[in-house]
Amino acid sequence: QLKCANCGEVSEKWQYLRLMDSAPLKGGRGSATMVQKCKLCSRENSIEILSQTIKPYNAEDSEKFKTIVDVIFLVQLALKNLLQMCLQAGFAAEGAESGTPFNDINLLEKDWNDYDEKTKESVGIYEVTHKFVKC
Repeated sequence: QLKCANCGEVSEKWQYLRLMDSAPLKGGRGSATMVQKCKLCSRENSIEILSQTIKPYNAEDSEKFKTIVDVIFLVQLALKNLLQMCLQAGFAAEGAESGTPFNDINLLEKDWNDYDEKTKESVGIYEVTHKFVKC
């Protein structure tokens, strides 16, 4: 859910960001991953995912914080429940030994598990923690 930094209005619906999306910014100033006009004050807010900053989180990164993506809030946009927005879905993993792909991983519950048919073993991601750093 998004909260307008201008008037404080919180959107009723969940907003999802996808790297492949692009919307034009007002006044021909380019585009952003998401552009939303506040229903209360009509202020345009936008978010840009910097695709060149996306990095994988691998087994050797386990139990460490690592930047996996940079996001720019182009016009003042405050996020409510940022963790839920970021961890809803869309993550993918690959079996470290088997190379088995696991798609559409939802980390909202902070844990995910599945079964790798190739290795005949349980696989999972557990106790997900996060932090957001303002630059």
